[in-house]
Amino acid sequence: MREIKSAAMVINAKSRKGQKLYKRACAAMKGLPYEVDARAIEDPKQLEAAVRDVLSAKPDLVILGGGDGTISGLVDLLVGHDVVLGVLPLGTANSFARTLGIPLTVEGAVEVIRAGHRRRIDLGMIDGDYFANCAAIGISPQIAETVPHGLKKVLGMVGYLGWASYQFGRFKPFTLHVDDGTTKRKLRVVEVRISNGPYHGGTWLVDEAAVDSGEIVVQAVRGHYKRKLAYNWAASFFGLKERHHDTISFSGRKVTVDTDPPMPISIDGEVLAKTPVTARVAAAVIEVMAPPPPQVVDPTGTASSG
Repeated sequence: MREIKSAAMVINAKSRKGQKLYKRACAAMKGLPYEVDARAIEDPKQLEAAVRDVLSAKPDLVILGGGDGTISGLVDLLVGHDVVLGVLPLGTANSFARTLGIPLTVEGAVEVIRAGHRRRIDLGMIDGDYFANCAAIGISPQIAETVPHGLKKVLGMVGYLGWASYQFGRFKPFTLHVDDGTTKRKLRVVEVRISNGPYHGGTWLVDEAAVDSGEIVVQAVRGHYKRKLAYNWAASFFGLKERHHDTISFSGRKVTVDTDPPMPISIDGEVLAKTPVTARVAAAVIEVMAPPPPQVVDPTGTASSG
């Protein structure tokens, strides 16, 4: 295992909160046994260029700071490079960090980097696009695709939740066609989750998914009425066993997914694809700084490796 001798950090500092967290991260990294080329990027459109630039210096470690969408959107650039990924969870849900057991504070995440334990993990793929945690078909991409620009900034979370409620009123169940290589099914569903890890939206949803399983998991929430989705989310949030009553999962190295009608797909919060797609796993494709995988207990009390 190569010793870490050089590192770079790229943080999505679009908001005031992001700028403050960048300063906290820089302070927390003092005392690391290597220099960190730290960059705060205020324009998200410049994030890819910043990561490409730091990679050109061939660092041993690249630390990405932001939400799940930021990390998922940039992780493609690290694949194929002899570089370790460090994660600073600066978003709202931080599902990828939760899956890895990384603390959700800046200081806690930096301590994981300081400890230096590495895990080799899988990434998911939608067609040719890598993603870190979870893709979704249903109400989530419908909200993301239609929310008026600047609504959350102007009206805050209240405005965003109001828009989400409006879209939920317009949302309709749809038909899923899924093929995992051994089984073909046609189902009436209210949501589909394509998962590389168990968390989605910060909530444990997909028990079968793990970042080192070598398989991608497609979980469908079955139902002819959208109240099934509300019930499933509520049961999942509170860790109730009933959350499994209306779900069915398919897994494999490759799973094809189609819907009627065609539906947008959000990948870790960003609408980036549309059905039909092929979901794959890129097994053991990247190393990440993370605590040793403990025995994880899901909200129903079932233990599994992290």
